Amino acid sequence: MEDLSRFRVLAVHAHPDDEVLFTGGTLADMAHRGAQVRVVTATLGEEGEVIGSALQGLVASGLLGGYRARELADAAAALGVESRLLGGLGCFRDSGMAGPAHPRALVNRVEEATAAIAREVADFAPHIVLTYGPDGGYGHRDHIAVHRAVHAAVPAQQRVWWAVFDRESNYAGLEREIPQPWSRPSTQYLDNFTNVAQVRYALPPAALTAKLAAMKAHPTQIWLQEEQGAYALSNKLAMPVLDAEFYQPGQACTLEPGLSGAELLLAGVE
Repeated sequence: MEDLSRFRVLAVHAHPDDEVLFTGGTLADMAHRGAQVRVVTATLGEEGEVIGSALQGLVASGLLGGYRARELADAAAALGVESRLLGGLGCFRDSGMAGPAHPRALVNRVEEATAAIAREVADFAPHIVLTYGPDGGYGHRDHIAVHRAVHAAVPAQQRVWWAVFDRESNYAGLEREIPQPWSRPSTQYLDNFTNVAQVRYALPPAALTAKLAAMKAHPTQIWLQEEQGAYALSNKLAMPVLDAEFYQPGQACTLEPGLSGAELLLAGVE
């Protein structure tokens, strides 16, 4: 199944940068092989923490959401995929990790988000949908809201795969010197942030290169030390850059023996 030109792949995420951290290599590889790939992002990530000093003014000025929309567009271009904002620019607001959420926040409007995702599914008619598992990957309430909305929006026969961070692979990737000035994540952090994957999607060199370029397109959110094979978010906890991405079957999916990667995710799709 080298040629994927007859397939349509939809990825639904909560914030700009989730598309690359969870699924970037997968999307780049499928797009490179001819699939139509669309990324739908629910919010602009207005509540995100900005790394470094150069761009801190975006927070005080209230311009962070617009800047992250530009980052998302640049990342999508690096991956070679189409990017759309759920409901249009600024329709749903980032809810933040905790505390009172803005009235327009995604967590306060899951039913509206469900209807908007249903419209995307009807318009695009994807063969598979990629999104988060029930815990949102690590418990972020916007990720959980997207998971709920996707599963409420798509038909029961629609294949949904959950993108996860594989625990064993991340532990193995951290068996190296941690780049300065970052720190090694605690066991508690890693075990909350990762899951046990059932599907390994190995990334060809071109897909990994595209993923790295897309990570660089998010300068407010991602530190990348490419030579050391590591990245970090605002918490400055090192995570490994892996040559694979990982999935669990979410809905109407089967694990076909002997298959992996795109061939497994798309197996049996009409």
